[in-house]
Amino acid sequence: MEILKKVFPYSFKPLKDVAALVISVIVYVLAAIVGGVVIALAGLLTGWIPVVGTLIGILLGLCGSLVSLYCLAGIVIRFLTYFNVIKD
Repeated sequence: MEILKKVFPYSFKPLKDVAALVISVIVYVLAAIVGGVVIALAGLLTGWIPVVGTLIGILLGLCGSLVSLYCLAGIVIRFLTYFNVIKD
C-alpha cells in the first residue's frame, strides 16, 4: 500500500465531496491529454530522421502508453479510495 501511495500521491488525498472527485478525475484526464500532445509533438519533430526517427517513434509510443496507463490507474485508484475499497 505504501508503494501505491508513493507512486500515486494525488489519488490518496482525502476528498470532501463528489465535486472534488470529479475535479480530480478531470485533472488526470487533462494530464493524459497534455502528455499525449507533448509526445505527439516530439514525434513530429523527430519523425523525419530516417532510421533514428523510427526508433524514437517506437520509444515515444511506449512513453505515451505508459502515461495513459498511469492516468487510468490513478483514476481507478481515486475511485477505489473514495468508495473506501482501498483503506488509507
